Amino acid sequence: MAEFVDLETQDGVRMPWNVFPGSKQESINYVVPVSAIYTPLKHFPDMPILPYSPLRCRTCRSILNSFSVVDFIAKIWICPFCFQRNHFPPHYNSISEENLPAELFPQYTTIEYKAEASTKPVSPPVFLFVVDTCLIEEELGCLKIGLAQAIALVPENSLVGLITFGTYVNVHELGFGQISKSYVFQGGKEVTKDQILESMGFFSKKAKPSSGVIAGVRDGLSSESIGRFLLPASECEFALNLVLEELQKDQWSVPADRRATRCTSTALNVATGLLGVCVPGSGARIMAFIGGPSTEGLGAIVSKNLSEPIRSHKDLDKDSAPLYHKAVKFYEGLSKQLVNQGHVLDVFACALDQVGLAELKVAVERTGGLVVLAESFGHSVFKDSLKRIFQSSEYDLGLSFK
Repeated sequence: MAEFVDLETQDGVRMPWNVFPGSKQESINYVVPVSAIYTPLKHFPDMPILPYSPLRCRTCRSILNSFSVVDFIAKIWICPFCFQRNHFPPHYNSISEENLPAELFPQYTTIEYKAEASTKPVSPPVFLFVVDTCLIEEELGCLKIGLAQAIALVPENSLVGLITFGTYVNVHELGFGQISKSYVFQGGKEVTKDQILESMGFFSKKAKPSSGVIAGVRDGLSSESIGRFLLPASECEFALNLVLEELQKDQWSVPADRRATRCTSTALNVATGLLGVCVPGSGARIMAFIGGPSTEGLGAIVSKNLSEPIRSHKDLDKDSAPLYHKAVKFYEGLSKQLVNQGHVLDVFACALDQVGLAELKVAVERTGGLVVLAESFGHSVFKDSLKRIFQSSEYDLGLSFK
């Protein structure tokens, strides 16, 4: 047992079973399923790095590892996952029991490969900030300070964009330096990619392609049109800070017996569509800062009438939350779109009230995002968490932005 504990400590992996089932019947007989809890950001001080590409199984695409069965005479290795017999390539001809490649060393259960240099340009990271403006002045002020600090920490070559939302969704054109300029979308309606392309003038200077998928510079968009909304941090820091300084709480008045009109789902829908149009397949993150429950759009969790309470855990257990399933269905669709685009959704929910994370979590989980919960945007939990996402230090999150 001590051996397995040592392996867990060494690799950051824990499994309910330490031996894979040898047959389908054995797998069926298992009461507890075969699974693994993996720690992807675990720090390895002496991580071996191999200066070549990994050798993959031709069937399941798993990688040659120390648990593979090797026939040194026939120069064949057997995949431990699908039992496919794979031939070694010519440059493994000298392999033997005394001359093992590093990936077959028993102690090298976790290793990294240094990929061959690619001739393709590496796309910079993309950060799209989606900011809730239905906040009291004090909260909005704390959020603006936190965002300004985050903008100062992002890599200079990273692309940055800004969307604010309340009753309406505002997509800010940071590339228009003379004055603050934004495109407005109605909060109660779902917005498609075609509507984004048309409304935001992506083809104002050239004709729109008659067919095919329009996505990024490679597929029909000009870098100038994309640069209006997503700019390198080094070029737009001044314009972005200027917009944040001028940012005010949602201008639409809220009666005493009503909740603020907050269109969280529509804002995330627009953000997803914008990234899908401009930078599909890139390392982009939507960072949503939410300060209350969504009351408008397909992801609304409660009505605007304050006399109606927000659904509780008991309501969810009894399936008596009227808006829950509709909101979950919307966010499931949004998560599929984000996954197809290769983008991540992060949520920073800072409020004493609920914000609808039960409905929203499916999009965060499926895209590999993170959630930060705090009572206020002025709380140290929010400030420190936001800072550690971008910092490169002993206590950072290891997200490798720099």
